[in-house]
Amino acid sequence: MEKVNKSTYHDEVNKKNIVHLRELLDTLPPFCGQYFRGMQEYISSRTRVAYAYDIRVFFEYLHDSNPIFKKTPIREYHLEILDQITRMDIEEYLEHCTYYTKDGKEYMNDERGKARKLASLRSFYNYFFRNEMIEKNPAALVQMPKLHDKEIIRLDPDEVAILLDTVETGENLTKKQLQYHEKNKLRDIALLTLMLGTGIRVSECVGIDIQDIDFKNNGIKIRRKGGYEAVVYFGEEVELALLDYLEQRSNITPVQGHEDALFLSMQNKRITVRAVENLVKKYASVVTSLKKITPHKLRSTYGTTLYRETGDIYLVADVLGHKDVNTTRKHYAALEEDRRRQAAKAVTLREKR
Repeated sequence: MEKVNKSTYHDEVNKKNIVHLRELLDTLPPFCGQYFRGMQEYISSRTRVAYAYDIRVFFEYLHDSNPIFKKTPIREYHLEILDQITRMDIEEYLEHCTYYTKDGKEYMNDERGKARKLASLRSFYNYFFRNEMIEKNPAALVQMPKLHDKEIIRLDPDEVAILLDTVETGENLTKKQLQYHEKNKLRDIALLTLMLGTGIRVSECVGIDIQDIDFKNNGIKIRRKGGYEAVVYFGEEVELALLDYLEQRSNITPVQGHEDALFLSMQNKRITVRAVENLVKKYASVVTSLKKITPHKLRSTYGTTLYRETGDIYLVADVLGHKDVNTTRKHYAALEEDRRRQAAKAVTLREKR
């Protein structure tokens, strides 16, 4: 009898993304399929879906705004259309992306949103140009939007304590929220303590299975952005929070197919990214002194604390799963500036008289 391999959470996410990508390809010119097949070995399924959305927005813009392209349905476009598009067409498209409406819904893109859309187009054009299937590459001529540094919101140590105390006590929660608080309290404490104590992404957190936790070495195996596996290590506070939750978790019967999931929803299924975002928002909203936070702010808080304690930007990059240390350095540039200022006071040339 042939053995059937058990699907993991990440396998299921990939399957959903693959199905979603196929649905998107049904709305795009047929030649787009070759591009996505060509990138599937080195680009994650999630990124392929994001690129497909961006490319669809581009073709919809061309179809709706350009009299030449309006005559032909998008599905009937041929590869030759790419050589008819100019640098100006792409620049006008990016300007359009700043604000537009579609089917009664408003869409807005800041400089980062437009940069991502241009990056998608550049990748798309590069594939066909590199394979000598088109003669021009106008996307490469368009300058990437200048990205201004955004203020990174992090929690101060006292704010971390206030947040966790609120999760523990349920103080200021509404009557309706309190009905579910006692049941979810240990889960929520474990989840937030884990994110604050390791800096893992929310997508990495929800994908954790019980067997991924190694209490002997206090490590957790996670699937990083990009699909590779890594082990992150945790301290005593995270360990105790996880053990408390797992004791409760052992008395819960999960829905079939969700038996391995570490964190469960109220429906006893693996908790979703959206649910984690909502619970962070819920607790943050009842603490009036707290900044507006998201799960990513918890990650920034951990990175800031680790950098302040160690001063090792390479360690921070490694633990956060940044492939390029310059990504990390960009996020913590203000802290590096503070450290350089301290250097001016650290060296004494002559004793004061």
